Amino acid sequence: MSTGELIAKKNVKGLTLKELHEFVVSLDEPSFRARQLFDWLYVKETSSFDEMTSLSKSFRAKLQEIAYIETLKLISAHQSRADGTTKFLFELSDGKRIESVLIPAEPSDDDDHKKSKRLTLCVSTQVGCPLDCAFCATGTMGFLRNVSTGEILDQILQVRYAAQKRITNLVYMGMGEPLMNYENVMKSVEIITTGMGIAARRITISTAGWADAIKRMADEERKVKLAVSLHTLDDRLRSQLMPINKKFNIGKLIDAVRYYYRKTKQRVTYEYILFDGLNDADQDVHRLIKLARLVPCKINIVPFHNIEFARSNGRNGAARPLPVTLEPAPPERVEKFIERLREAHITVMVRSSAGEDIGAACGQLAILTPALSEAG
Repeated sequence: MSTGELIAKKNVKGLTLKELHEFVVSLDEPSFRARQLFDWLYVKETSSFDEMTSLSKSFRAKLQEIAYIETLKLISAHQSRADGTTKFLFELSDGKRIESVLIPAEPSDDDDHKKSKRLTLCVSTQVGCPLDCAFCATGTMGFLRNVSTGEILDQILQVRYAAQKRITNLVYMGMGEPLMNYENVMKSVEIITTGMGIAARRITISTAGWADAIKRMADEERKVKLAVSLHTLDDRLRSQLMPINKKFNIGKLIDAVRYYYRKTKQRVTYEYILFDGLNDADQDVHRLIKLARLVPCKINIVPFHNIEFARSNGRNGAARPLPVTLEPAPPERVEKFIERLREAHITVMVRSSAGEDIGAACGQLAILTPALSEAG
């Protein structure tokens, strides 16, 4: 199908039940057809009108003429030999590309060293990212466009089909800033929680600190979990690491988080990478403890992954010169930092470097793997 034909037709993947109702009624079809179409798209995961056998033949023929079902093209899937993480590369209808990451649970003492049933998918919400955080490869791509609701959903549908397993958890933590694509993200959440079998409590939206949208989430009483990419409580350093801090500084961000908790009563997660000599000192621990006592929260300690492969690549030339040198804090200092937090009775989770060998770990998504970079 040509681009012109697609523009003339209506994409039904990405429409909510309410929007499907309006659509079918506009076609002079019975309103119950909306629920049928919704179930075929999101519950039965059908990508062809011909397969929607509960719809009348005449309605299916009409849909073929005026509508289409958007699907992504799966370009590749690479699985980590180290931990089983799989990175999926998708091509969108306009030729642009995004990545999604499927992360299995780590074995633990609780499940007798066997893999648990937890399976987390990390989805992308933008092609590239406009925020250019110093520790994230995606920012080196620059910003190309937002990902549509249907494109968000199809990442889930296609990965689920490829893996032949049930995805239990979803994180909006891939390429892009989810809260800068608010409408499409929240519409996808509505569809996922009402038709795709993933509860809101198992969905996390991670933001670099788009404070206005955090307050909007609170006002709209969104039930998904909120994670804030924090990394320091020093305004000057945070502006160097994350230029978004110049728009929403730490004071504005904390105000938004407190507002969010007052409205939702939901615990917030702060994400924190420990950089050598930058944010790993005693004063940094004290600041973090003080913050953690403002609202109930947990702190995720996230490993720093080198992204020089993206910054040095000619295709990804949008990256700004780094104002600071980024190196991971020494292991002994990381352990001490974590110990101090736990002594203050703060819940601390330590994230693993899942998928690092295939360029799928936190901060590494850039349509380019370290291996490819080294190969030229």
